[in-house]
Amino acid sequence: MAHNRVVQWSTMSRIWWLYDAKYQCPFRSSRVIAGYLQGQHKPIYHALSDVGDHVVVVNSRHIAMREQLWRTFTFSHHTGYAKGFSRTPAWRLHSMEPTYMIERTVYSNIPGTLLRRKYMRRLHIFPDEEVPPEIMGNVCDQIQQIQKVPKRLDEYTAEEIQAFPRLFDWSEDYVIENNTEEKQKNQPEKVKK
Repeated sequence: MAHNRVVQWSTMSRIWWLYDAKYQCPFRSSRVIAGYLQGQHKPIYHALSDVGDHVVVVNSRHIAMREQLWRTFTFSHHTGYAKGFSRTPAWRLHSMEPTYMIERTVYSNIPGTLLRRKYMRRLHIFPDEEVPPEIMGNVCDQIQQIQKVPKRLDEYTAEEIQAFPRLFDWSEDYVIENNTEEKQKNQPEKVKK
């Protein structure tokens, strides 16, 4: 009897997930985060039941958008009054509040039911890697990143660079001679006055 109760507790418990948003697309990431907030990854999921988990998002300041979306994508807002419509470019909104873009995209990916605000209260967004210890102490699992984080050239070791497959080999007779000495000999000397 007691074992069944423990199984039920572990099934209904809320897990704290960590998601690193560094170099990740906010639109693709928000779909995954919204699924974890709603509990879609659980076998007991139902659209009308509140079985979602907590998600802690770090490095929201370092998100990446493809092509020209930083310049062209706009967030719209209306106050409800006449002439209260405003549009803000993504780059300006992100420079003012680095956590707001993730929050807005996750909010738009959650269905507009009465549970939406409850789900959003379980989303904890931080602009950098500094997370309060009381929140970090609850985190017990990590959500895999959507995009692979690229390495810079200076992060590769010399062995990795040498082991990189070559597309073709230069032939030995393909050597460009250094003609600087010949050019200097062929140029007329400047006359000094």
